[in-house]
Amino acid sequence: MSNVLLRCEDIVKVFPGVRALDGVGLTLTAGTVHALLGENGAGKSTLIKVITGVHAPDGGRLTWRGEEIQLRSPLEATRAGIGVVHQERNLIPGFSVAENITLQDPPSRRGLVDREAMTAPAERCLAELGLDLDPHRLVRELSVAQQQLVEIAKALYTDSRVLLLDEPTASLSPQEAEHLFDVVRRLTARGTCVVFVSHKLEEVFAVCDTVTVLRDGNSVLESASLDDHTQDDVVSLMVGRAHTVSDMTPRTFDASADPALSLTAIATASGHEDVSLEVRPGEIVGLYGLVGAGRSELVKAVLGLDRVTAGEIRVYGESARIRSPREALHTYGIGYLTENRKEEGVFLEQPIVRNITVTVWKKIARALGRVSARQEREVAQDLIDRLGIRVAGPEQNAGELSGGNQQKVSLAKWLAADTRLLIVDEPTVGVDVRTKHAFHELIWDLARDGLPILLISSDLAEMVTLADRVVVMAGHRVRGEVANDHDYERMSGKIIRIIHDKAGAAA
Repeated sequence: MSNVLLRCEDIVKVFPGVRALDGVGLTLTAGTVHALLGENGAGKSTLIKVITGVHAPDGGRLTWRGEEIQLRSPLEATRAGIGVVHQERNLIPGFSVAENITLQDPPSRRGLVDREAMTAPAERCLAELGLDLDPHRLVRELSVAQQQLVEIAKALYTDSRVLLLDEPTASLSPQEAEHLFDVVRRLTARGTCVVFVSHKLEEVFAVCDTVTVLRDGNSVLESASLDDHTQDDVVSLMVGRAHTVSDMTPRTFDASADPALSLTAIATASGHEDVSLEVRPGEIVGLYGLVGAGRSELVKAVLGLDRVTAGEIRVYGESARIRSPREALHTYGIGYLTENRKEEGVFLEQPIVRNITVTVWKKIARALGRVSARQEREVAQDLIDRLGIRVAGPEQNAGELSGGNQQKVSLAKWLAADTRLLIVDEPTVGVDVRTKHAFHELIWDLARDGLPILLISSDLAEMVTLADRVVVMAGHRVRGEVANDHDYERMSGKIIRIIHDKAGAAA
C-alpha cells in the first residue's frame, strides 16, 4: 500500500496578469517532514491556498490517497485531513484553549454546545504534544509559542494527516523552536506528513526529510530527498546561484584605529556586569548569544533606554552619558535599526518619504520650522534608489511594502541622518533568501565605506557571513570573543563551545 497522502500534479493558478503557479508538482508522504522552499513571490503561499481549499486550481489535479479530490473551501480541506498553521495566529483570544481546539467541530448535546465535553478531547490533544496547559485558560494569556502549539492541537483534534506549518519559528526563541521540532517528530511518528515552510535553511536541514523548491511559480526541485542536497544547492535553486562572502566587494578596516564605540566595564539596571567591547570605523562586530543573553538590552542601555549603573561609554573618544535615542542620534550620531520593524522601525500608516526623512526634518526645515516637501522627496528618492527599495513611489504607505523593503526604509532614515555609528538588531528576520543576501551586501558596503556597525543576530550563518569579530554573550556578560574567518563549520563550533562552556561552568 502506498504511503502517499497527497499529490499535486501540474497545478496551475492564474490571477489577472500573473501566472502564480505554472505546472507545480508536490508529493507528500506519511511520516515525513517535507520542506517547501522558495523566495517571497515564488508561489508557496498560492500553493498552500490551493492545498487548503482557499483557491481552486485553474489546471492540474489533487489526489488524496490516490483518489482525485476537489477542495472548494478550507472546511472541506479540514474534513479531508489537511490542516494549516499560518504565521499569523488564527485563534480567538477571548476563548479558552479547549474552545479553540474544538472550534471546528465542538461537542454538543441536544443541539447545544457542550463546553464541559470539550475538556477531555482538548486534554488528549495537548498531551499528544507534550504540552502541560490548562484547557480552561484563555488564549490571550498564552505566549506566542503556546498559541502555536494550540493551533497544532486543533489539527490533531480534526485528525489532520497533512499539516502545513508556515514560518513556524519566525517568532520563537531557539528553545521554543526546539520544542516545536520535538512536536513535529511526534506527529511524523504517528504517520502525519508535516509540510515545513521556512526561510531558515539551518532548521530545514535539521528537521526535514524531503524538499520541494519553487521559483517563479515553477517546481525547480520536486519532492527530492534532502540528504542529496547541500544548503548551497538549495540556495542556487531558489535564487539561481549560491551566495558567499567572496561574492561581495573586498573590505578591510584599520584594526589599530581609535574605536568609534567603546564600552568599558559596563553594568546596567537590566543585570549586565563588567561588559567591555570596542567597534572601530569600518568594522562589523557581532553580538551573539542565546535568547536571554542580554544583547538587545545592552544596546538599549547604550541608547539611553535603560540605566547604566557603572562603567563608561565612549563614542569616538568622547565620554557619553546618553539619556534617549534622540540624544544618541543628534548628539553622538548613533542609529539603531530595531528588530521590531512593524512597531518600532517604521510608521506603517505614513508614506515612505515621511518615514525616511523623519530623522532630518530639523536639518531641512525652513523658516518657522516648515519642512520642505521638495527636499523631503529628494532625500527619500536618493535613498530609495541607493538601497534598491521596491516601491510604487515615495508617497506609498510603508505598511504596503514587503518586510524586507520595510527594513530598508527603516535603515534609510538612519543613513539620511548621516549616522556615524550603526547598531543593527536582527536585520533579516522573516525575509526571503534573496532579500537577506541583498541586506547583507548593504551592511557589508556600509562598513566598507567606513561606517562602524554593531550587529546583533540570532542567525549564526548570518553572523559568520558578516562579522569581523564575534563577541559571545550569556547571562548578561561577555563570555568570549572570536576572530571570524567566515568558515561556518569552524566558526560555529567555536562560538557554540563558548556558550556551552559557560553553561557547564554555571551548572
